[in-house]
Amino acid sequence: MNWKPRLLIKPIALYLVVPFSLLLAVVEPLASSANQQSKQTGKHYWYSLPLGKPNLRESRVSNQIVRGVTHTVIIRGEQSDRDVYTVDVTFQATEQAAQTAAKLLKAQGYQPYIKPILQRAPDDPESGLLGYLVRVGAFNTEALAINLRDHLATAGYSGLRVVNTAEDGDYTTGPWVVNVLEIDLHQPHLKIIPALASGIVPDNERLTQLSTRTSALAAVNGGYFVIGANYGTPGDLAGISIIDGKLVSEAVNGRTSLILPDSLGRDARIAALTSKIVATANNGVTREIDGLNRKPGLIRGCGGVGGDIPTEKPKHDFTCTDSSELIQFTPIFGQTTDSGEGAEAVLDMSGQVIEFRQQRGGQIPRNGSVLSATGDAVEWLRNYAQLGSKIDIQTRILANGWEVSRRDEKLGVINGGPRLLRNGKIDITAYAEGFHWRENPEFYYRFGVRRNPRTLAGITPQGKLLLVTVDGRQPTRSVGASFEESALIMRSLEATDALNLDGGGSTTITINQQLINRPSDSTGERAIADAIVIQNRIDTPRH
Repeated sequence: MNWKPRLLIKPIALYLVVPFSLLLAVVEPLASSANQQSKQTGKHYWYSLPLGKPNLRESRVSNQIVRGVTHTVIIRGEQSDRDVYTVDVTFQATEQAAQTAAKLLKAQGYQPYIKPILQRAPDDPESGLLGYLVRVGAFNTEALAINLRDHLATAGYSGLRVVNTAEDGDYTTGPWVVNVLEIDLHQPHLKIIPALASGIVPDNERLTQLSTRTSALAAVNGGYFVIGANYGTPGDLAGISIIDGKLVSEAVNGRTSLILPDSLGRDARIAALTSKIVATANNGVTREIDGLNRKPGLIRGCGGVGGDIPTEKPKHDFTCTDSSELIQFTPIFGQTTDSGEGAEAVLDMSGQVIEFRQQRGGQIPRNGSVLSATGDAVEWLRNYAQLGSKIDIQTRILANGWEVSRRDEKLGVINGGPRLLRNGKIDITAYAEGFHWRENPEFYYRFGVRRNPRTLAGITPQGKLLLVTVDGRQPTRSVGASFEESALIMRSLEATDALNLDGGGSTTITINQQLINRPSDSTGERAIADAIVIQNRIDTPRH
């Protein structure tokens, strides 16, 4: 069984089809050059995207949805005949370990090759190579690579991945499909809000459904969230969420998020956020509240308080645990709390205890909340939450160390991370925000170095909000972007501050409630937990 790279057949040039029926389209081909010639769009200049070589063909289609909201589709590059399908067999931290794995593969009749991974997170305190990737095969069709993967699985290998080298993060000619929403936040008829799927936490909803329900002019998917019940409460935001001034989900402390415009006249902002929630009993005894509107004991994304295991620092796509937690459930969670062992105190809107439960699980009052306790927190609740007593709950939100005023009832926050731009300069805080796992450097390679579908947000010097999607995992249509490429894209679109939002199969964008990008999941559009919605104040439905 000798798996040799096949002769590659140069693919036929592809002409990308974008659903332009929604647009009153004017195509503006851009002949970009090495000196980064710009093309005027409205009252500002957008440079051609810094993806691949400067002379790649690029075209743009722009349309004003309403006054103050412009949608632009950018198509750049074409499929490269250098890129192939291959099988990732293993990722090793040392060259010696990679060589050992490669020797074993070769002894079994395969022809492996080792790819050194040079790029670490920009803020990683360690230096040197990130690791070594061991691969087998080079094919011009995915089917042939899948066939090889299946043979390797039969031979006892696990964790195998079929990938296309266009997504490696190295040089490629593309192609890329990028959607850009530019929103003038100073237009009084526009409303930019976070919207929760189905209106409650433990639920997901497709962006097209959410857009229709909220009469959205346009929308993009929002923050990270829990998908499977093994990782927490499905639909729970894996990071901070504030809707109409109310905290829905606690922060992954220190993680960068997007603060939307508020009624106090402040523009959108990007900041590292921390939440602090404290319950105070009648006699002044306090107890930290670990989280909001989620299953006790499971902290998706980590970054919590109270001795979470294995860390209280952010750790992306990881669920930390804590056997002793005090969780507050509010009406936005739905009708009932999460059930299980422990105890609960039911509070009215003034914080007075109106019911005490010896087990978790029961009704959430429409004008109140429930404190749900596990482990050591049960004793605190039993000691200080007797019927008729009062529990005062204080919530503080800190942005870059400064307290965020919650006087504004329209304050909205979407979780994200990592930061990509700060004051016009690339500042990718991936290590600090938990996108690098020290014990598993492959995680950062997969998430930040490789090209993936991305949803991005940025703010221009004029205070305009940019919401950007980059389709990915579709080598013949759009290959996605790395963290570094995402930062370069946002800077080329004139953003001075920018961050990464949830991406992958979640990356979706709608115009007039219709999906206009192509999500990467094989099943199509994914149900998500929240979104950033642009509405016309006049047409906004009353709920």
